[in-house]
Amino acid sequence: MIWTLLPFGIAAVFLTAIFLVASSALADKLVCVSNEKLRGEETVINCLARGEKFAIVDNKGAVRILSREEFELMKKINPELMEMKAYGIIYLQEAPEMKKLPRLAVPEGQ
Repeated sequence: MIWTLLPFGIAAVFLTAIFLVASSALADKLVCVSNEKLRGEETVINCLARGEKFAIVDNKGAVRILSREEFELMKKINPELMEMKAYGIIYLQEAPEMKKLPRLAVPEGQ
């Protein structure tokens, strides 16, 4: 009986491994587009102070260049992003995923 279930167990382990690899590739990444050779030597906030430009690259490869106003708002909403290591666009695969915000509490009645 165990031998008949073995192929299903192997398939389940294989599919779980594929899902874990695929899900890690689906997160948005924050990358520097004005200094593409950055490889984690500096933080995002230090690069912004020098005037570097950043973009968010999504899981489909779409790129959105961020304005100063967007970064000011990001600092207020998710300040941990500013302390991330900065990576240039040519090191996209090495760049860390953007940290997700915890689920925001919504007051009752809204």
